[in-house]
Amino acid sequence: MAIDGSPRREPWAQAEFKKSRGAAKECSSLLSTIQSKGIKLSELQLESRDVFYRNENAMRTPGSLRWMIEFIRRISIKTRACLLLAGVPLASQAMILPETACRTQSVEGVNIFYREAGPQSGPVLVLLHGFPSSSFYYRNLIPLTAGKYHVIAPDYPGFGHSDTPAVDKFEYTFDHVATVMGKFLEAKNATNCIFYMQDYGAPVGMRIAVKHPEWIAGLVFQNGNVYEEGLLDRFFLKKPLWEKRTGATEAPVLRNMEFDSVKYQYIHGARHPEEMNPDGWTMDFALLERPGNRAIQLELQADYGHNLTRYPEWQAYLRKQRPPTLVVWGKNDPIFGPKGAEAFKRDVPDAEIHLLDTGHFALEEDSNTIAELMSAFLEHHAIH
Repeated sequence: MAIDGSPRREPWAQAEFKKSRGAAKECSSLLSTIQSKGIKLSELQLESRDVFYRNENAMRTPGSLRWMIEFIRRISIKTRACLLLAGVPLASQAMILPETACRTQSVEGVNIFYREAGPQSGPVLVLLHGFPSSSFYYRNLIPLTAGKYHVIAPDYPGFGHSDTPAVDKFEYTFDHVATVMGKFLEAKNATNCIFYMQDYGAPVGMRIAVKHPEWIAGLVFQNGNVYEEGLLDRFFLKKPLWEKRTGATEAPVLRNMEFDSVKYQYIHGARHPEEMNPDGWTMDFALLERPGNRAIQLELQADYGHNLTRYPEWQAYLRKQRPPTLVVWGKNDPIFGPKGAEAFKRDVPDAEIHLLDTGHFALEEDSNTIAELMSAFLEHHAIH
């Protein structure tokens, strides 16, 4: 019997789809059969999990077509991607994406800017950015995940559109930034969530996770390092600054905040740097140019050495808590190498690890791939 109770008369609607290498061929075959039946596919709607093929007369069509619609709706994300690649001729294509709201939340007298999208009742996905970026880095990922998840992407104090108190008015250390962001999550009632951590997001997020393990439903690391074997030579440009802060030790770190260096962090290791959207590095550099912002960034760069001393603690947390862990890593990153990704297996043996052919800011080239990997991973762990 079909889902609505009617007989399954059409053999073309009885195909079973699997998440396998044969999915594309199966989907293409199904679509060819659907088209041969003369069904007019007038609209395609994409949401986070559901695909609906709707005929103009679908509500008056016998149960067989309604069964087919429900059948396609249940296909996995990877198979649905194959449906699109099969190239169905459509009268129109409409992608319905959730709206992203921009808001602020006061924490310790500092206005924290954040982007928010998705159902308030959905699982909370917190996106923690790196240096020298902001929540703007997640501009492509947010609509891809907000169909199902309540997505929150904040800017740290001194970053993005959050307040930037002067260095003599605010303690710019990773400990304090993590404390402020923990209070921000409490204010947002986001204390049962998945962390997505890129670059600085790892030392910020891991401090919160260690302090509040009960908050963590899952962890996603994207070029967010917590293992010494992941540290490459370029990373150690800041090491003299940790040991002794002088004009000479500050100079190479300040050069890393110039336009060409910021752009380099985006394009190095990218598959197609000539096609990359310049908005990311242009926005980052413009924000670094604000009065006093380089002084703020120097404070955090000088404090970064303390993160390395916390690596054993964070690794112990991973071993003990074994949170569902997904690692998606631009393997051509000039700062954090792929060994940093592979090392997660040591403490979380069932961690899912994917090395992508891109650089440090992997979402600039692979937001769709990463969104699909995240959705499948979270679905597998029943985080939905």
